[in-house]
Formats: sequence, C-alpha cells, structure tokens
Amino acid sequence: MARELYCWRCGIEMPMLDEEEWARIGPLLSGATDPSKREAALDLYEEMTGLRETNINAIWHHRIKDYGPSCTKCGKPLRTPRASFCAACGATRTD
Repeated sequence: MARELYCWRCGIEMPMLDEEEWARIGPLLSGATDPSKREAALDLYEEMTGLRETNINAIWHHRIKDYGPSCTKCGKPLRTPRASFCAACGATRTD
C-alpha cells in the first residue's frame, strides 16, 4: 500500500508508491501519450492510493525510491537519496 510522504514539488503529504506498485504503473506512465493508457494509469493510481490524481505528470515524482531518508530535524524526506542536507529546513544529513 502506498505510504504518505511529504512531496516537495506538491508542497503537501502525498501517497508515494513503493517499487512493487511502481512496477505495475510504470509501463502505463511510459505510454501516457495514449489516452487509454493515461486513463488506466490514473485509475490504477487511485486504486492503489485512494487519491484521484488529475495530473498524470505528478505521478512520476510520487515514487518512494526517488526520495532520501527522513530529515532528523524536521522529519520531511530529503529530496534525493544522495542529498547532503534537507531542503525544507537546512539541516545537514547525519548518516
């Protein structure tokens, strides 16, 4: 099941997809220029998360793997797995 994490692009907590879920939706996103695949991707995202997304491009950045660990100061995820500091509060990564 999708996990709620802060999305720095959206500015709010959003359902993020794990790799098992991503394996299901990725092929649909790759073919999102096809209207039927676009609708199928939006429907599947809603099925997996409970949230009806209207912007197909937003789903691309709702993948847990693309984020780093939670900041030890503010708790928001780092923007990337390799980030050296938290973009939200400025704290330096400690691990």
